[in-house]
Amino acid sequence: MSDNKKTDKPKWVEEIEIAGDNLVAKVKELIKEGNIRRLIIRNSDGDILVEIPLSAGIAVGGITTIFMPILVALGAMASMIASFKVEVIRRPEQDKK
Repeated sequence: MSDNKKTDKPKWVEEIEIAGDNLVAKVKELIKEGNIRRLIIRNSDGDILVEIPLSAGIAVGGITTIFMPILVALGAMASMIASFKVEVIRRPEQDKK
């Protein structure tokens, strides 16, 4: 028999409510922080609209270029929806290096 141990690392999750016109700016700000594992953008009903996995190895300078198509799509959604909930999943403190 194999011993299947769970190796799930703890994660920090926070939820931020954002007005539609501030969505793209806030997402850019969160991406630049560098300690984010995943962003989940939901509408006001809680339905997932976009899920953005982020890699720790992405250089800060290339972030805007890599995520430009996603940011354009977020801008289009922001013009049609009044408010969003952004779920931010961060890396635990011991993983930040």
